[in-house]
Amino acid sequence: MEYAVIAAVVAGAVQTLLESSDDDSSDDEDFIYCFGNSAGQNIIPRIENYVETTVFRMTDETFKSHFRMRRDTFEFLINLLGPDLQKQSAQYGRHPISVEKQLLLSIWTFATPDSYRSVCDRFDVGKATAWRTIWKVVKSIYNYLPVYIKWPTPEEARITSNYVYQRYGFPNVLGAVDGTHIKIAQPKEYHASYINRKGFHSIQTQLVCDHKLKFIHAYCGEAGSVHDARVFRLSHLQDYCTAEYFPDDTHLLGDKAYSIQPCIMVPYRNNGNMSRECIQYNMIHSSSRMMIERANGLLKGRFRSLLDKLPFKRTDLIPYYVITCCILHNICILRDDLIEIPILVNHEIPAFDIDVEVNNAIKVAGMNKREQIKIFINNL
Repeated sequence: MEYAVIAAVVAGAVQTLLESSDDDSSDDEDFIYCFGNSAGQNIIPRIENYVETTVFRMTDETFKSHFRMRRDTFEFLINLLGPDLQKQSAQYGRHPISVEKQLLLSIWTFATPDSYRSVCDRFDVGKATAWRTIWKVVKSIYNYLPVYIKWPTPEEARITSNYVYQRYGFPNVLGAVDGTHIKIAQPKEYHASYINRKGFHSIQTQLVCDHKLKFIHAYCGEAGSVHDARVFRLSHLQDYCTAEYFPDDTHLLGDKAYSIQPCIMVPYRNNGNMSRECIQYNMIHSSSRMMIERANGLLKGRFRSLLDKLPFKRTDLIPYYVITCCILHNICILRDDLIEIPILVNHEIPAFDIDVEVNNAIKVAGMNKREQIKIFINNL
């Protein structure tokens, strides 16, 4: 996938939102279209000077517990994004909000399941200002997608491969792949296609991580009813399955939702009569593949809005919000800004076997490679 092209698309989409009319009624219509109508609720007095009088006085520990990152990581983001966020649009009114406040408001939204009314009250801004601020920050961070989510170099691939082999015993692992569902409000259009097999509306996100739990590929946007194997194909990750991207006969680890091929190793199907060797292979495979489960848990544990139902109505913009959280996840990991991986309630959709469009010769080559790995593992 060409990340630069996607970045250009989101830049245009978000710019359209930022450049909408100054008229108050238009602001309300834009907000309602993006987030739904909450009219009729009691107006709650806003908190004045929360950023100035409270946030800046927080201890480093309290700051991280609230914003899910260290203060020095936040300051890094200020330096990284500041020049872009300082470009104020006339739509922000007579009193433009500071870069610090823009970023704090947005990170708070990413990191908590707070309602937008609550966010507006806390940061003392209007509804239209809040959502324009969030999407401005999303646009600014998303521009760094090719910088912070990128495929590993051959040397980085060898480091991951050595780590996984030494710790778990599975050879030649470049990373692990899995899909996760992001809950969303019922879309205005084609809402039935967004209902997954657990019965709620969602958008599919496919993630690939390395041994550090850093994402090396991320794709989001398919409706919840789409199977993981089809998401894999639509993400163009299949196009990466060449010796150029998988040096030294490396591969990703995936669950049974994916089709076996030389670049994707999956477990043996349990038909009730598995051999001891196959069971041992599956155990080592499962232990090694847990890194993608941990990476997903870390992502949603840090940016807890992804655990809740996202309130946005614009399904065309939700993927950029999700990928922005993935970029921030990587920035935190690269800065060694870690949090405890929470134990999350499992709302994921169980994988099931499916026949996908993979060349039969490629599938056979993958099965032969898996057999060789099985023999190698059982001879350790």
